[in-house]
Amino acid sequence: MVGGYRKVVNCDNGYDVSIVSNSFSYGGDKGLFEVAVLYNGEIVYDTLVTDDVIGYLDFQGVADAIKQVENLPRRK
Repeated sequence: MVGGYRKVVNCDNGYDVSIVSNSFSYGGDKGLFEVAVLYNGEIVYDTLVTDDVIGYLDFQGVADAIKQVENLPRRK
């Protein structure tokens, strides 16, 4: 399952959320998802949500992560 699933959710505050599930993502081999916070198309590691990617998420975990990113203040 190299191809797997990939979706980017755009947030109004300028951030995006990358959601992936494939044989290389954390949890992808178990049908779970990995989330990364993006800004200008690049992963950012200095948000209040996380300082890395977040792996092993189920659907609710992904929804919770998206909500947290949506609530971040606009980046300066």
